Amino acid sequence: MIESMTAFASQTTNGDWGSANWDIRSVNHRYLECIIRLPESLQSLEPKIRDIVRQYVKRGKLDLNLHYNPSEANTEIQINADLTKQLAHAQNEISRHFRLVAPFDSSRLLNWPGLLSIIEKEMAPVEQAILQMLKIALENLVKARQTEGKALKELIDERLIAIHAEVAKVKEHLPKILTAHRQKLTEKLNEIEQTLEPARFEQEMLILIQKSDVAEELDRLVTHVNEASNVLQQDGVIGRRLDFLLQEMNREANTLASKSMATETTHVAVELKVLIEQMREQAQNIC
Repeated sequence: MIESMTAFASQTTNGDWGSANWDIRSVNHRYLECIIRLPESLQSLEPKIRDIVRQYVKRGKLDLNLHYNPSEANTEIQINADLTKQLAHAQNEISRHFRLVAPFDSSRLLNWPGLLSIIEKEMAPVEQAILQMLKIALENLVKARQTEGKALKELIDERLIAIHAEVAKVKEHLPKILTAHRQKLTEKLNEIEQTLEPARFEQEMLILIQKSDVAEELDRLVTHVNEASNVLQQDGVIGRRLDFLLQEMNREANTLASKSMATETTHVAVELKVLIEQMREQAQNIC
């Protein structure tokens, strides 16, 4: 299925070791880029997390945030004995130097950086649960991307159908437009009381027709539209190919506008460019 690159997923789990929550946000990007934010005690999981993400997502910028709260049963407080001795000695020296007689207050030292540290006893169950939870969150993210991708596909399909209708309008009006220009050329020649030999007149008309002939552009445009419809039926990463086809469509629409000889074709060219631009905006979010 087609996937959008814009989605969000969240997953929470609890255990004897504590609780954890994954928040994953995905936005459009040319390639796959992951920004992973982990607690200090779980930094070693980053390579495994990146490997797992690559199994589920091929393109997009992902922000992965892990919130982890260890349980009291899985933690213990450890005192930095060497630092404690140094701080106590410093306290005694300060008291002796200034002849202080106040009793030693150990509670003041508890906030000293590095004096106390929280040690987690068993990390293997925590890491296993967090990685399993990540897979579930990524599955949900992919489902959300597919749901959004389905909506994008429908929007683009509607506009591809509209382009076919606009091309049909041009083809319908072309004979009338050429006939009208033949008549205008004849009237101008009559106004200036000039005549051209039939062969020369037909030559001038042939040049005019060649300059205004957009049949080739219309055929190429239809080819690109049909190819885009086929691409939308494919699985996997299609965003780049779709973007290329839309660039080619836009080129043909520009040529149609530059060759326009009547308001009908000008209006169609403008409408084509609007439809193509709308599709390009949507295609930028397709994986």
